[in-house]
Amino acid sequence: MEDYIAAIDLGTTKVVTLAGRRSAKGRVHVLASSETPSQGILRGEVLNIRQVLDAIQITVDDVRAKSGMDFREVYVGIAGQHIRRIDSSSDHMRENEKEEISEHEINRMKKQMYNTGIEPGERILHVIPQSYNVDEHFNIANPAGYFGKRLGGNYRIFAGKSKSAGYTGDCIERAGLKLKQLILEPLASAEAVLSDDEKEAGVAMVDIGGGTTDLVVYYDNIVRHTAVIPFGGNAITEDIRHGCGVRLAQANAMKEQHGSCFTSLVNNALLVIPGANGQEREISFQYLAGIIEARMEEILEAVMFEIERSDYAGRLPAGIVFTGGGAMIQHLVELAEVKTGYPARVAKPLNITDDSPAEIRRSSYSTAVGLLLKGLEYEQKMFMQELEPVEAGIEAEPRPRKTGKGGKPKKIQESSGFWPGLFDKFFQDNTL
Repeated sequence: MEDYIAAIDLGTTKVVTLAGRRSAKGRVHVLASSETPSQGILRGEVLNIRQVLDAIQITVDDVRAKSGMDFREVYVGIAGQHIRRIDSSSDHMRENEKEEISEHEINRMKKQMYNTGIEPGERILHVIPQSYNVDEHFNIANPAGYFGKRLGGNYRIFAGKSKSAGYTGDCIERAGLKLKQLILEPLASAEAVLSDDEKEAGVAMVDIGGGTTDLVVYYDNIVRHTAVIPFGGNAITEDIRHGCGVRLAQANAMKEQHGSCFTSLVNNALLVIPGANGQEREISFQYLAGIIEARMEEILEAVMFEIERSDYAGRLPAGIVFTGGGAMIQHLVELAEVKTGYPARVAKPLNITDDSPAEIRRSSYSTAVGLLLKGLEYEQKMFMQELEPVEAGIEAEPRPRKTGKGGKPKKIQESSGFWPGLFDKFFQDNTL
């Protein structure tokens, strides 16, 4: 197992590279980090390979110099709006019903779900078990140790366009790196900021990034729903720019330094903004907050729509956990609790050592830290020789559509309610 790994977060507003290693109690020690403004990425998807490659090389060279680690393999986050969800089931007739069901049997059955029929030009990214059935026993979380003749599984599959992964992979390869694994960014962020207790009780994580807002719903430690809302912090900045008649850089500074998303909690003092030709403008804090509040309400409405679609709206006692750069705007918790009725909090990355760089303790680094945590989890599975395509689409070639019996997966429902991320040829070396 590698002593350290590296991860790259390709965001709409910034590219972040981290190098780290596993420390005691499952925490990660971040050896070095580097961040540079992002260009060529829109709403999580690579559009200009040349611009993205330049940003990758800047951050990778910086992290290598800081850490002294000449890494060549990287875990990379991926997001977008092209993922769709497929709910599928699989039934498996066991040869010996008196032999207890093993973890290996469960993992092998899950691996078969990567043969599920998908549309041309798509790849399967994630297969997430929802529940299992053993004979007449239903809704079993883990059937290992059970006895029975028929073993069935219910799965949530995420699939999307291969070309989106192809552009990301091209950037990595042209930077002289090997893409070890693509990881869906909402799942990475959730890994960094949610506690096991929250995942078990029921929680919605909302990562407000620059170009998109990602949502993941957990219940009983299982991912039940995930979605990408196609606007985030950049939309707020644009609203401020147009509403206040200021430059983009000024709008972003106003949002970060003086912004609030709850007008009733802001006084009516004036903010003086330098203008062209030495002229100054006065904008009230309440007016600024009104602009931000309107867009944030729109984001929260979209979040609530997706929570309702998840069918877990009434089972989230841990409420909503916000993270990402857009979550750092003042009074987000107060607004969210009023508008959604859920308890809310803003989260920073957990499970990092005290001697890790101070800058990664911000909400804006949640995805990058989560990519490291997911990468370390993947490395551990490889080391223990238990690697199955558990939370990563390690499918090398498209398979024909399959339906029916005898252990072959059958598709039972499709939904277009989720959009980010994907794989292509970059997992051929890891195909089982």
